[in-house]
Amino acid sequence: MNPADPDDGPIGLFDSGVGGLTVVAHLLQRLPEESVLYFGDTAHLPYGPRPLEEVRDYAIRIGRYLAAQGAKIVVMACNTSTSAAFDAVQEDLPVPVLGMVEYGVHAALAVARNGKVGVIATQGTVLSGAYERAFRAVREDLQVVQQACPEFVPLVESGATDSPEALAAIQQYIAPLSAQGIDTLVLGCTHYPYLAGTIQQVVGPNVVLVDPAEALVQALERLLDEKGLRRRSPDPPTHRFLVSGDPAAFVAAAHRLLHREILVEKVDIFDAEN
Repeated sequence: MNPADPDDGPIGLFDSGVGGLTVVAHLLQRLPEESVLYFGDTAHLPYGPRPLEEVRDYAIRIGRYLAAQGAKIVVMACNTSTSAAFDAVQEDLPVPVLGMVEYGVHAALAVARNGKVGVIATQGTVLSGAYERAFRAVREDLQVVQQACPEFVPLVESGATDSPEALAAIQQYIAPLSAQGIDTLVLGCTHYPYLAGTIQQVVGPNVVLVDPAEALVQALERLLDEKGLRRRSPDPPTHRFLVSGDPAAFVAAAHRLLHREILVEKVDIFDAEN
């Protein structure tokens, strides 16, 4: 990246796997002129069961790598890493950082009606308490019902989103939330929108599903304008997709979920500090 043209740098995003591509899809639709630099930490997938301190270390290292590669903004396109490390990554990096939780909360509060909001997420996100704290900071009277869904990420990564196993898992995880009478459900993991159709069928038409990615990308657009970082180059944007694990598995999942052909590079960034 030319230092004289910081606006020409890519928007860096990262997740443990293909889940963050749900954010990329919103970004490419709303900001088609922007370049994307995506990192999927597939060598450490999934993040949900890992200790939060371990996820925090991965997030900081990935954030540093993306910034060193010229990313003008870093998006933590992963609720688990946002829950574990948002403040640490924001403090560590020299560029603006956006995370998922704040925007999931804002979007849910805009549509919640009866004061009962559900959150489905990974074990790590639920155990961190990040969503509950964020909701309580805005509305102390809100009832927040959380449910960890450990089977969802492997189902999405393996392409089994329409399988009987996916339906059975969704029914199992949704039942306690429905019993509490929620009218709003936050998809608190970027993998979960790939299961949204079946989740909506199970939870029923009176429950609003909230995907934080849409609100995050809207905030990203505002931030680009505020910082004067909108890409102005007349050249077409360039998109790079990097992984720490097997590129072939990521390519197959990305093609299936993003509906476009992409080139994927494997990079090793965990051997030394970046």
